[in-house]
Amino acid sequence: MILPALIDPHVHFRTPGGEHKENWITGAKAAIAGGVTTVFDMPNNTPSTTSTLALQHKKEIINEQLKTAGVPLRYYLYFGATADNLNEIEKIEKLKDYKIVGVKLFMDASTGNLLVDKLEDQEKIFKTCAELKLLLAVHAVTSAKRAIELAKKYNTKLYICHVSTREEVKLIRQAKKDGLEVYAEVTPHHLFLTENDQKRIGTLGKMNPPLRTTEDKNALWEAVLDGTIDTIGTDHAPHTLAEKVVPEAQAPFGVPGIETSLPLLLNAYNKGKITLEKIVELTHTNPIKIFNLPETGDKVEVDLDLEKEVRNEDLKTKCGWSPFTGQTLRGWPVATILNDKIYNL
Repeated sequence: MILPALIDPHVHFRTPGGEHKENWITGAKAAIAGGVTTVFDMPNNTPSTTSTLALQHKKEIINEQLKTAGVPLRYYLYFGATADNLNEIEKIEKLKDYKIVGVKLFMDASTGNLLVDKLEDQEKIFKTCAELKLLLAVHAVTSAKRAIELAKKYNTKLYICHVSTREEVKLIRQAKKDGLEVYAEVTPHHLFLTENDQKRIGTLGKMNPPLRTTEDKNALWEAVLDGTIDTIGTDHAPHTLAEKVVPEAQAPFGVPGIETSLPLLLNAYNKGKITLEKIVELTHTNPIKIFNLPETGDKVEVDLDLEKEVRNEDLKTKCGWSPFTGQTLRGWPVATILNDKIYNL
């Protein structure tokens, strides 16, 4: 069966500064293997993408690496908000050719200099994005209520990343009923794993936000099916096995996910949990609407009956592991069509 290619609105391809974990050569190949032809990369690099200069530098590296990979992966970038870069946010709104898809605000957790936890600074960022008509994506594990209140106050287009709890779902559902322009993303790991899996996979399941309860997972599925959740973002955040397989306190947050997202969803379809129409809506149609993207015509061919085990040695991501390793899934992409070129998988 042929489906529209996936758009992944949340990846960390680790460039610049973390290329030993992933780069755009391995990241592009991993994306294609997962039926993904468009990605949105996050700004928490080293250095963080919080200035027009850093943005220009990052774009140059990406374009060079994609040329080397021979994969013209479509990409957009988030620009990082800080407590003191409003003037840079105002500049990037004018840089249409820089493929900025929105501003990313870390309200309560981040690495580097991207944490903005003072209300006064958050207010300025919400206000600026509203005035410039820029979408504001938030990492708001405990601040979803505040984010929605600020979006309402300033009329900001709000995108809430990696929703993981029942409480967030309730807030978002109500915000939508109230007519606010609030959108929500969920990750595959929060849809298909719970805190019970943490015991089995250990630090390979350490992520932010963390794995939640079965009740939370059920609430996420309900929200997916009733339209409260708009998109699937993998939050593909690779680390090497050496970095992850250490005592819990030292292990970094993040798991890879771009290659397994579609097989997990197709496996759920085969179990009668979700329709193909809903999968297309979450992974293609809704991202196009929310982020005002052009339609590309990219496709992915899937074999709904193909059964395969997720194995580390088959993965294209540079980190070479998955929290879903060992699971047998039914339904896999077998070819991805990007720019009319067929990549057989």
